[in-house]
Amino acid sequence: MATFTKLNSGSWRVQVRRKGKYVNETFLRRKDAEEWALDVERRVDRGDPALTRSSREARTFGDLINLHRDDLKEVRKPIGRSKAASLNLLQKRLGRLRLPELDRARLIQFGKERAREGAGPVTLGIDLGYIKTILSHAAAVHGVTISTEPVALARVALARLSLVGKGTERDRRPTQDELDRLVAGFEANHLQQIPVGRIIRFAVATAMRLDEICRVEWSDFDPHKRTLLIRDRKDPRRKSGNSQRIPLLDVSGYDAVAIIEEQRSLAGKTSSRVFPYNGRSVGTAFRRQCRALNIDDLHFHDLRHEGTSRLFEAGFPIEQVSLVTGHKDWKMLRRYTHLKPESLHEARARHAA
Repeated sequence: MATFTKLNSGSWRVQVRRKGKYVNETFLRRKDAEEWALDVERRVDRGDPALTRSSREARTFGDLINLHRDDLKEVRKPIGRSKAASLNLLQKRLGRLRLPELDRARLIQFGKERAREGAGPVTLGIDLGYIKTILSHAAAVHGVTISTEPVALARVALARLSLVGKGTERDRRPTQDELDRLVAGFEANHLQQIPVGRIIRFAVATAMRLDEICRVEWSDFDPHKRTLLIRDRKDPRRKSGNSQRIPLLDVSGYDAVAIIEEQRSLAGKTSSRVFPYNGRSVGTAFRRQCRALNIDDLHFHDLRHEGTSRLFEAGFPIEQVSLVTGHKDWKMLRRYTHLKPESLHEARARHAA
């Protein structure tokens, strides 16, 4: 049964309760409210999901992307930078397609086009994942009758063409000579305002990500317990509330506590953050110095891999290493670990001692 209420603004709110279903909407004209209510009642009687006005007006894939954005905004769930970039790309490339046009063949075509543009198997897989998420969200939350089967079929086809799949595990580890040259190069450059050399040493000592390093505050540092609180660590299952206190060790060739004290003595506590610098600026400086020193194919994130590997080489078992790196899935931790063969001789010597 539909109930119509005229609001102080002059608009009409309609509420439909039928067979245990409840939906409400607001319209400027009563006639529009009546037509919508009648349509909802008919859908409920047929066993179809009740549509909101927004979903009823959705005609294109771009409309569904907007619904997804609006719903996340309504529940105050922020969209991350990488997801926002992916949604913008999908809006640009597929947003004008009417929903029936978003079929298996069109998705395969989209995948081939992205591959020709340089998108790798992992990137294309992420694109398809977001397409499925948007379609599933529209069906579950708004009752839009649409299937995700074309996405699944397109993924199978693109996987057979080797355009979708798992990425190649990266095993690039910097040599000690490369690290020494990088640190020396930054410290010798008096025009370099950011102490990138110190940040490089700290990254290897702690196995922290660059954004975590640039976000940590002085209040997070406990010099007595030699620990550091890392707030909201990256976690694919949770976007916030992943704070972790890690031990600051000196087993990697660099002493994390000594580096923090060095930062305190040279930079002072003029900021609430220990390393009050823009992570992008640090990354840009790092890449520029690698080019200047002819150090090929080295990313700043490789320093996290290096720090993790040095913890294993120091003899720590996987459960203890995870207390430093923050990995909850030990399979992922193994993926980041690339031990040097010669390190086994050192480990044997330690066990013999």
